Amino acid sequence: MAKSINAPRRYSVKSPLIGYLLRRFVTSILLLIGVTIVTFTLTNLVPGNPVAAALGEGAASNPDTVAAYVEKYGLDKPLPMQYLTYVGNLLQGDMGTSLHTRQPVADDLVKAVPATVEVALASIVVSLAVGTALGAVAAYRRGRLSDQLVRVLSLIGLSIPTFWMALTAFNIFFLQLGIAPGSGRLSPIYAPPPSVTGLYTVDTLLAGQWESFVDVMAHLMLPVFVLSLFTIGLLTRFVRTSVLEVLDADYVRAGRAKGLGGSRMLFGYVLRGASLPILTIVGIAFGSLLSGTVLVEAVFAWPGLGTYAYLSATSLDLPGIMGVGLVVGVIYLGINFIVDMLYGVLDPRARLA
Repeated sequence: MAKSINAPRRYSVKSPLIGYLLRRFVTSILLLIGVTIVTFTLTNLVPGNPVAAALGEGAASNPDTVAAYVEKYGLDKPLPMQYLTYVGNLLQGDMGTSLHTRQPVADDLVKAVPATVEVALASIVVSLAVGTALGAVAAYRRGRLSDQLVRVLSLIGLSIPTFWMALTAFNIFFLQLGIAPGSGRLSPIYAPPPSVTGLYTVDTLLAGQWESFVDVMAHLMLPVFVLSLFTIGLLTRFVRTSVLEVLDADYVRAGRAKGLGGSRMLFGYVLRGASLPILTIVGIAFGSLLSGTVLVEAVFAWPGLGTYAYLSATSLDLPGIMGVGLVVGVIYLGINFIVDMLYGVLDPRARLA
């Protein structure tokens, strides 16, 4: 019996899309192993006594503590066995104990990473919306006054140092005008919401804490504004270039010749054709936001990954530094894998590459 033409599509293991995703997944796993090797190698290259660097001078003076640490992490074994012990501990969620907080590094990162994800996610959403709109407008009106104005504004956004903008925004909107909260994720008068996702915006909504939600959004305003400026400038210029290339394509000219215009032309032809290069730059920008918010988090006392990395570095907290480096590597690998998946879904040509 012939198959119905309306039968749902099923992907088999031999499907180009499934094969493409499997190849990308295997590549990501190999890269993750490489990240653990680099982290482990750098740890062993630290000059001096690695036990003292990990435990601190006080704990390192206790022979029983040193013996327990050496046995737990296999430091009396050859390097390959030490690496396997290190990976085994990571698989169990053991990243060591922070010298700064005296808490397990994994527990510290569980608290710090959601704070950074929240501000970075809000920043990339704002940047994508504003940058795409400005870039498309500039491309459609190339050579006109609005195009020149958008290009100048995007150049200003790219040129202003982020740390200087953070200090300026903090001084103007908090110290002088008093229209924005000063620091932190939540005002002291509100209790943190029950932790479900670690994202205060989501957790306050889940708990029905509407006043806390408004306060959380107010605290997000300045960090998101500062972090979005550079990304908006970057996306605006990149979207403008990508849209200009698509506007000159033959299929867009054919669509115009058929009388297509307005939103159908913009979303169905132009932005869809420019989506792949835009997707790449969005992934890179989001990864940079997640791993490069140190100075902004320091200015706004935002208890995220950047603040934790700064405190670990200034206190020579080797386990904390290793944990941050590993998390940043995993973040970039995860974002690249998601971008590769979207490439395979949006562009059939990528599945055969």
